[in-house]
Amino acid sequence: MSNTSKKVGSSADRSRPRAMSLLERAKAARAAITDAEDAAIQAAARSDPDARPVDELLKRKRGRPKLGSAKQPVLLRLDRDVVETFKAGGDGWQTRMNSALRKAANLD
Repeated sequence: MSNTSKKVGSSADRSRPRAMSLLERAKAARAAITDAEDAAIQAAARSDPDARPVDELLKRKRGRPKLGSAKQPVLLRLDRDVVETFKAGGDGWQTRMNSALRKAANLD
């Protein structure tokens, strides 16, 4: 049995240029830009009204937007029929309950 299979890392493999990854190509292109070209690109980007800084674009906006007056979570024990009555009205029952409590406390 002869060993005719090509070994990985043989001289034939090393003679072929390796394809550059997208990141490697981007880094090579960035390194090829002169300081003058970079300054011109930066100036053009700053003068573009639609351009925003990259860090602003990469920020994730997670969760709900912040409220002006944040709600405070509480543990409150209520009669079952009171809770069922508000829940029977569908989604938004907690908001309706909050409104009823505000009205009862003369806060509206």
